[in-house]
Amino acid sequence: MDRQYYNVVSLIRKKRDGGYLTKDEIKYLIDSYTKDELPDYQMSAFLMAVFLNGMNDEEASALAYSMLHSGIVVDLSSVPGVKVDKHSTGGVGDKLSLILAPIVAAAGVPVPMISGRGLGHTGGTLDKLESIPGFNVNLDLDAYEATIKKHNLVFIGQTEDIAPADKRIYALRDVTSTVECIPLIAGSIMSKKLAEGIDALVLDVKHGSGAFLKDVNESKKLGQRLVDIGLQFDKKVIAYLTNMDQPLGYAVGNWFEVVECIDCMKGKWPDDVREVTLLLSGAMIYLGDKADSVDEGVKLAEEMIASGKAYQKWIEIVGEQGGDVSMIENPDSYPKAEFSLEFKAEQDGYINSIDSYLVGMASLELGAGRKKKEAPVDPQAGIMLHKKLGDKIKKGETLLTLFTNKKPYLESAVQILKDAYGISNEQTEIKPMITHIIDKDGLRDFDYSTVPSLKR
Repeated sequence: MDRQYYNVVSLIRKKRDGGYLTKDEIKYLIDSYTKDELPDYQMSAFLMAVFLNGMNDEEASALAYSMLHSGIVVDLSSVPGVKVDKHSTGGVGDKLSLILAPIVAAAGVPVPMISGRGLGHTGGTLDKLESIPGFNVNLDLDAYEATIKKHNLVFIGQTEDIAPADKRIYALRDVTSTVECIPLIAGSIMSKKLAEGIDALVLDVKHGSGAFLKDVNESKKLGQRLVDIGLQFDKKVIAYLTNMDQPLGYAVGNWFEVVECIDCMKGKWPDDVREVTLLLSGAMIYLGDKADSVDEGVKLAEEMIASGKAYQKWIEIVGEQGGDVSMIENPDSYPKAEFSLEFKAEQDGYINSIDSYLVGMASLELGAGRKKKEAPVDPQAGIMLHKKLGDKIKKGETLLTLFTNKKPYLESAVQILKDAYGISNEQTEIKPMITHIIDKDGLRDFDYSTVPSLKR
């Protein structure tokens, strides 16, 4: 059948004026751009029209479908079991993938994980993994399949074959101020995840000061759109909305977060990391048919930690993908940053707010993140928190310790952090970490009593 042609200017005008495009029209735009038949300036105009006018459910699904089929859709049918992945919309100190993937794989659920890099104030799983000397995230698809068959787990980055339209369009969104657009975010996330060869997906949609979408209502809309697309593709999907009003855990920065993950897999958990990791792991185990409920999945996840099986799975995959296992077994041997500075409290009281965005931006300033896509990251740079929400603090006590290999960065990071902490005379109430759930039954408040094993 001959390919149908459309007038691109007319399609852009239609979207600009608030109209709706058909599946074929959207597919034409995406295919044309992938084949270099559509210039950047016309795709940029289309993206801005979407940013300003949004998309309905049918358009959003068509966009995800078109970006998904712009490349290879991996077939993992030769891998036994229900393949389950997790995606987070990003946050400060969000290292959960490195902990939950070994937990879930050790419980018998295959986890094919294609991850991204950090940009801006949020960190990226690939950057954390690459802080481990030798760890190779650039496997081809044959090695990707072989590794998950062998270990029930694999970590790689997006290849040229996986949703290439998304890769190109995201680069345009980044330089045309069209990143914060729910249908475009949803299409980007789901095209990559559906291309992995998964059967089910657990989503961690964050809101709060350190989240990509800070407003909880916007996060609800994104979570619902992600779940709807997954269900339309016949995937099992659960989304949880989680609180990012303070960094997750105490470590921010690539190697620091790897070390915190190692501690977590040995059962030394910060409470917030434990709560969210176990819930997401339990949901993955449940969707992977290894538990009859999310609560049973949480119990099995705890067993994987207590028995040491999760840590052993972590050691296995680090070794399999070329990482220096000795650094995992003896993290104190890792080279230290040349410069450090303690950021101290200026008054007594209780910590009642932490601006996670500012903490993330300070970490980026120290070298732990990238200001441009092509910029390198410094795995030794980062921030260690010593106090979190609700903690009592005395004047002169250390709130944070900053690490970098470039001394001038310390002062600029301190300037960023000056407004990051709010201290009051009375202790603030700590909000729940998990606020909502979205699945095939729709959106509702999260009820902790349905997952008693979380033991808040």
